Amino acid sequence: MAVELKIKPRSVAGLIPVSMVDWEGKLAAIIFLSGCNLRCAYCHNPELITKNHVASISWGKIVDQLSEKKGWIDGVVITGGEPTINEDLEMMIVALRHLGLPVKLDTNGTRPEVVKELIGKDLIEFLAVDIKAAFAGYDAVTRVKGQTDKVKKTIEYVLSSDIDHEFRTTVVPGFIDAKDVLEIAAYLAARGAKRYFLQQFNPKIVLEPSVEKIKPFPPAYLAELAAQCDKYLPTKARGVS
Repeated sequence: MAVELKIKPRSVAGLIPVSMVDWEGKLAAIIFLSGCNLRCAYCHNPELITKNHVASISWGKIVDQLSEKKGWIDGVVITGGEPTINEDLEMMIVALRHLGLPVKLDTNGTRPEVVKELIGKDLIEFLAVDIKAAFAGYDAVTRVKGQTDKVKKTIEYVLSSDIDHEFRTTVVPGFIDAKDVLEIAAYLAARGAKRYFLQQFNPKIVLEPSVEKIKPFPPAYLAELAAQCDKYLPTKARGVS
């Protein structure tokens, strides 16, 4: 009950009890947190950008549901929005760990000190970091100034630890091109990253209506681009089947 009282109602935006695709090789529950500090036009969870999205399920009920599933789910993914801007994040992770559930955290990498602290406290088992653009174009793509050095610092913290991880980029025509992706792959490889994923863009749900008109790159193009990145570090394309 103490955890229920401490978690603010607007912290949690939703729950998917079971997913087979959000943590590779694992059956996981997905917790969505509201609020994001970036404004990418192609954002696929635009309803979670502000902190006004309130879930119909309380934190206490989430804990109850996950307690019932303990033993047949492998862990919990916390995503958003951007989870690291949520002041209740560490409290939630600790509560999940008390249930015996490993945690994967999805982040845009703009809160490096939060990531460093969570890694240092051994609270997360897997970290997925979204690299939104080649660093020279970060401000334009995210529409928020001054994030580049923060993302680079997050990459540094991840790769100087032994935490399992992945980096990923959503490849959106007009925002990210092959040159950008190869530049990111080379940067990550030079610092010892384990894996990189290129994610297919889906125009069905986006922040800016004009982006709905953008046609995704053909699957074959994305697969070929992944093969080129693979020369730097292991890279796969997602969402192309």
